[in-house]
Amino acid sequence: MTFALTRPLIALTTMLIICATALVAQQRRPLLLENTSSIYERVLTRPGAVQHSAPDGAATGTYPAFQPLYVFARQNDWIEVGPSPNAPPEGWVKEPGTVQWKQNIVGAFTNSAGRSRQLLFDTQGNLEWLMNHEAVRDVQERMVAEASAGVIGGERGTVSVEPAEFVNIRDDLYLMPILEFTEGLHPLTYDEILMMQVASVPKQAAQAQTLDSDETDPFDVGIVLVLDTTQSMENYIALTQRVLQGTVRQIQNTEIGELVNFGAIGFRDNVDAAPGLEYRTKTLIGLERRQDQTPVITALGNAVNVADVNSPGFNEDSLAGVEDAIDTIDWDQLQGDGDKIDARYVILVTDAGPKDPRDPNARSEIGAVELQQDAEGRNIVVMTLHLKTPNGAGNHAYAAGKYRQLSRFAGREFYFPIEGGSEPAFEGVVTRLVTALTDHVRTARGEATLLNPEEAGDDLVELGRAMQLAWLGSQRGTQAPDVIKGWLSNKAVEDPSRLAIEPRLLVTKNEMASMAEFLDNLVRIGETAQSSQQSLDFFGQVRGLIADMAQNPDLLINANADTLGGAMEFLDRLPYQSQILDMSEQRWAESAMMRRSLIDGMRQKLTQYRKWLFDSSVWTELYEGSPDGEYVFAMPFDVLP
Repeated sequence: MTFALTRPLIALTTMLIICATALVAQQRRPLLLENTSSIYERVLTRPGAVQHSAPDGAATGTYPAFQPLYVFARQNDWIEVGPSPNAPPEGWVKEPGTVQWKQNIVGAFTNSAGRSRQLLFDTQGNLEWLMNHEAVRDVQERMVAEASAGVIGGERGTVSVEPAEFVNIRDDLYLMPILEFTEGLHPLTYDEILMMQVASVPKQAAQAQTLDSDETDPFDVGIVLVLDTTQSMENYIALTQRVLQGTVRQIQNTEIGELVNFGAIGFRDNVDAAPGLEYRTKTLIGLERRQDQTPVITALGNAVNVADVNSPGFNEDSLAGVEDAIDTIDWDQLQGDGDKIDARYVILVTDAGPKDPRDPNARSEIGAVELQQDAEGRNIVVMTLHLKTPNGAGNHAYAAGKYRQLSRFAGREFYFPIEGGSEPAFEGVVTRLVTALTDHVRTARGEATLLNPEEAGDDLVELGRAMQLAWLGSQRGTQAPDVIKGWLSNKAVEDPSRLAIEPRLLVTKNEMASMAEFLDNLVRIGETAQSSQQSLDFFGQVRGLIADMAQNPDLLINANADTLGGAMEFLDRLPYQSQILDMSEQRWAESAMMRRSLIDGMRQKLTQYRKWLFDSSVWTELYEGSPDGEYVFAMPFDVLP
């Protein structure tokens, strides 16, 4: 009897020991980076790094080059590593076979249209040598040609060269980790620059293939008009229809006509505040590949039937129309042939400013800056035709400021003000713009353009080149240069007014969720701090919030922070400045207007984070079998808190 009772007891005890052991294993966390409270230590594997079962143990596999790994333990020159902070380590590697990665930041090449391709050097000194050369453009051109031909190394230590085509890091994630960075001044203009040591390896190992014109999809263009269809816009919509009708007649039944496609969205304002408006936004006609474009002309004709009631206020909800053009238009042609539209243009036409996200009649809390970043990440250019009519004189400066923020792409601005709301001037600008965009197809096909470069303007010519570089990069499977280490500048060496490398935070879903939850709570607390005394109490409440969030190890919160940035250490250590991250108790108490501005900024970024968190196209699996919370996104610094 005793034996019969003991056996199940032993089995139960054994099961509890196994469960406890598994729980301890699950609770193991990576080592913290020196002098931090919440940043885990990470390394990148060098080419050929071998995984072992234990220090000096059997080899169990080989890591790919520059695989990001967390460090769990050290023993002599061995480190215990794993790809996830939320799972047990998977093996040991020799520490000399890795490179320490202190900041979780990567570099992303901008589109090289309008600037030279950049070189990567073996040392910071050789990079500075080129920047200081009195014939920098000529020398750079020669060195780029040599590197392109495979001649690297030499006296000046060139390691590699930027690809000839553009690789969109959002569409095809590549890892170019920034290992070190130094802030300095460019000797040409004394602009602030970052000199960065990067490592590079494409996420996919396939090599670029030679482009065979018989096997590629032809370069095509999608143009979506976002039209203000309120009372004052009737004549301008009719003019737009007339210009488009002339363009369609010109390209109808031609090969160009099959490669230029149109769509249109109308916008007004909040129908709850003014029911007679009928709609806030409306897809007048979707974007699709059509043999016959006359349905687009008909749709614009219907749009001439503008609203017959006044909107609530002079500003309209133009950002809602642009947001729909970005989010709801079928740029990837998922409902068609599945061949993505290559060059993507949104043309906003309005005589009013956009609703501020704080306006109770605005649909979204996303601002112009966040909307622009999302559009450019999807390779969509927003262009604004702003009719500066006499009735909106007091609104012009505000509207221009917001639309300039919205209408940026590849370092250039595509904002077209129409002074006085002149109808002839408007018709001329629309004609030039639509013709220049159709010329982008002609250029890609090697045909003569209708506008010469002077007529089109440098910005539109370079925009066409940028779109073609992105198309070629996609067609050829172009990837980041395959190098071990190299130094380069974030600003173009020959022209520091142009951004060449954009530092980005390689953020996981869990980290973005941490940022979103933190901002959500900050906005909530800040909104209730109306009086002076409540404002003084704000940081006391924030400290309580930080302490509570720090109890969850997945949220990566530093409970001992003196600033808001310090609470999220993985942001505080970046080469990035932010009013929010630098906010201290003393600064918070200084100005009610500053507090209002900061809260509004946090709310706009929070709205964008929530969109990204639920957008599966944004996230990439960094290693096979990674859980959903560890998928990554190369996040632009401009939309950090």
